[in-house]
Amino acid sequence: MCGGLFGNRLLSFEFKSKRVYLKCINCNSTFNANPMLFLCPKCGGLLEVIVEVDKGISWDRFRARRFNVWRYRELLPVPSDVEIVTLGEGGTPLIPLVNMEHYGLPRSLRVYVKFEGSNPTGSFKDRGMTVAVSLAKYVGVKAAIVASTGNTAASASAYSARAKIKCIVLLPKGKVAKGKLGQAILHGAQIIEVKGSFDNALEAVMKTVKTTNKLYPLNSFNPWRLEGQKTIAYEIADELNNQLDWVIVPVGNAGNISAIWKGFRELYKLKLIEKLPKMIGVQAEGASPLVKTWSIKSNKLIPVNKPETCATAIRIGKPINWAKALKAVKESKGMFIAVSDSEIIESQKILAKFEGIDVEPAGAVGLAALLKLNRENIVDHGSNIVIVATGHALKDVDIIIKYYDVVKISADTTEVLLVIDRIISK
Repeated sequence: MCGGLFGNRLLSFEFKSKRVYLKCINCNSTFNANPMLFLCPKCGGLLEVIVEVDKGISWDRFRARRFNVWRYRELLPVPSDVEIVTLGEGGTPLIPLVNMEHYGLPRSLRVYVKFEGSNPTGSFKDRGMTVAVSLAKYVGVKAAIVASTGNTAASASAYSARAKIKCIVLLPKGKVAKGKLGQAILHGAQIIEVKGSFDNALEAVMKTVKTTNKLYPLNSFNPWRLEGQKTIAYEIADELNNQLDWVIVPVGNAGNISAIWKGFRELYKLKLIEKLPKMIGVQAEGASPLVKTWSIKSNKLIPVNKPETCATAIRIGKPINWAKALKAVKESKGMFIAVSDSEIIESQKILAKFEGIDVEPAGAVGLAALLKLNRENIVDHGSNIVIVATGHALKDVDIIIKYYDVVKISADTTEVLLVIDRIISK
């Protein structure tokens, strides 16, 4: 192995009972477990954290602990002397869908929603932040920095507050849902609005981090953050055992789908599961660079310069983790698929009105994709499918006000019973 650095700071970790190192997904170079190393020093490619554990890992060992991210601590790249920064993230419900026949899904399909909206700040990002911010505090950085479409800002600011670390957030001006912006403000983040899109904000973060070692980046080009997100796979497998065929994931900056796939691969290597699921990556039609790249079988990303969609959490045209996502989908024999904004909103309504599950638009793209795949007869009857719903509906209330018809009935106290009777008799 050779050493490397990013931001002119070289550190290393020591681990007990496991071997941890970094590997470039592009040139395959390997590097010591440096918490300040985020990109390959040789070729500039994305890095992946490799965790090799001693024998003795078992579901019984995990299940003796509370159901959350840290149940699986042996598989996470955090030294034993690190003080964990946690808000109780993970352990999110896996909810079976029971009222989908009206929308064409046969009873033979067993479909579940992994509801990440129940995390502390309302999205899956909390899984990554508990790992990344714990490491940031451990190495003694002055502040964390992040570009965001909203959820990352909310999560990063909350965990930074918990760790007593300053948090600097770069947001695309006028393109962040108010609920998410409000969370970042509430947690005391220093907010910088950037002209342009999320991609412009992320570019600014990467340039800044390369010039100073005082900031710790919390975007998903940081491979240490993605290690927390792979626990989605662990939890799904923990509950469903080997009864899993497809996992459907919204794709924005493309870190989550690759992290989840990595989690399943690790479980398979450890013989904790007997088969691997197919990974289905879903993007909105107006922000679908990976769908375009996949459709022409390109090895280079086909970017979308001005991405637009109601699903603001995945309104990204140049996903930094595109190569990892392509690799995950290819290895799993899965696919990428695009859905329209109208399909997204309709699926959000279906989940809320027929299943009682409140998701933001980006969290609804998985159901939209499944309904589309079912109409095209791509879904095998008898399949077990998990839809990862990434964020809570309250993240983006403006969407509800914009797209939903709200019927208000006025009545004085003497008329209330008559009005109620008319409602229930319909």
